[in-house]
Amino acid sequence: MSYLEDLFSLEGKTAVVSGGAGVIGTVMSEALLRAGANVMIWSRSRQSVDAALEKMQEVQGKDGKAAGMQVDAGIETDVDQALIDTVETFHPPDILVNGVGGNIGKSPLVEQDMKLFEKILHMNLVAGLMIPTKIFAKYWIENRIKGAIINIASMASYNPLSGVWAYDAAKAATLNLTMASANEFAGHGIRVNAIAPGFFLGKQNRALLVNQETGEYTERGEAVIAHTPYGRFGVIEELAGATVFLASDAAAGFITGVSIPVDGGYLIHNI
Repeated sequence: MSYLEDLFSLEGKTAVVSGGAGVIGTVMSEALLRAGANVMIWSRSRQSVDAALEKMQEVQGKDGKAAGMQVDAGIETDVDQALIDTVETFHPPDILVNGVGGNIGKSPLVEQDMKLFEKILHMNLVAGLMIPTKIFAKYWIENRIKGAIINIASMASYNPLSGVWAYDAAKAATLNLTMASANEFAGHGIRVNAIAPGFFLGKQNRALLVNQETGEYTERGEAVIAHTPYGRFGVIEELAGATVFLASDAAAGFITGVSIPVDGGYLIHNI
């Protein structure tokens, strides 16, 4: 093997990508697959799982190394069973990507619908971190597996975004719990890190950032670009490198409790 293969190859590893059928999850799944890992995609929708697996079929020479199942990561019994099924399909997983999350709507705080607030918190923090982390870490500790967890943080983990109260709260907590769990699991050889994507155009935010009739940036889109030193939105494939890096024990074996912003400099903007 070459030096780079020694450093970044994930051959022999198995990764579970919870939320792996979303825009970010699909890119991370493909990156792990291309690096040599077996990849199990979890999603609440069977249709989205099938679509993601169809995308994985485009990776030449990886037949039989990608599979998927319908899982609600917000239900402990579902995750327990899905972990058992993943072990039976491949072998005990070494890598967990907590990719469940997203936002619904935007409002002033005084108009926040509290049921919606709780739903978004549950999606991003309970399903998107706590339940899968709890179940995988318990399994890894019992079986003495030195696993790696990659959480999905956000620009909102560092600085709040206006009008998205539950999302802000959940992503700030994601950063905090990434550090807390990294500390708790370090003695078991389990690494916990995060990737914090900047602004990438996807299904959920495209209409918010780009006028769908003219193709021009909206007022919010212009504000984001003005705040991003690179002067553009990210290309979703630009998340692949950080994914493989954090998943690799050879490359990142002494790194835990950190969040890597992939943001075009958004967090270092100044005036």
